[in-house]
Amino acid sequence: MSFRLSQRDKDIIAFIDQFRAVDRDSFVDLFFKHLKSPVNACNSVMVRLYRLGLIERTQQYSPTVYLPVDAKIKKNSQKILHFLSILDVYKQMCTYSVPKHVIVEDKPMGRKGGIEPDLFCIFKGSPFWVEIQRNQYSEQKMQDKINLYEEFFFSDEWKALQWQPEDRVPIFPSVILITPVRYAVSSNHIRIIQVANIHELMEKYKGAPKQTKEVSSRTASSSGRIKINLK
Repeated sequence: MSFRLSQRDKDIIAFIDQFRAVDRDSFVDLFFKHLKSPVNACNSVMVRLYRLGLIERTQQYSPTVYLPVDAKIKKNSQKILHFLSILDVYKQMCTYSVPKHVIVEDKPMGRKGGIEPDLFCIFKGSPFWVEIQRNQYSEQKMQDKINLYEEFFFSDEWKALQWQPEDRVPIFPSVILITPVRYAVSSNHIRIIQVANIHELMEKYKGAPKQTKEVSSRTASSSGRIKINLK
């Protein structure tokens, strides 16, 4: 069978490959909301791509969730909810500014057992690693997670990550903990931000001066002060 894919078709397939699990309504918001009948248009495209064997789907959720054709996720796996929570954070960011250099389940240390943030992106000019805590953990487990970030900070390996700007000094990303619970974790070397969602993050830094007391209390390496710019 021969068929021609539109650029939107290709973008949709690439988006599923990137985020691993994407629900129908997210596609409506991200790719079809400018159309007269966005839901019908989305349904038509997604059914066509599915019948062509270019995407997979699971109807265990409502609305339907779409998966990559080579997905190693079972269609009833709880992992799907994990990927949907990452997608939700991305969509929240998009309401303010489309993130760049997005990496889902980033492994910057290149090994199991190192830091494994759910999401990396450059958002409103600043790099972030995002940890989404859907379950509540002990204070010690969360501090152990922060300690891994500090281990990576002192390794200096982060200075060579491919997204680092070539014309400026390297920047160590801030770590956002998306959590309904506040943990008593701390670091003298990396910036930790605990918020319930991205909307709270934006409200927190709304109208704040570029160099807040919280920023100035953190120290960084020879790359200079940790910076965050959400304006």
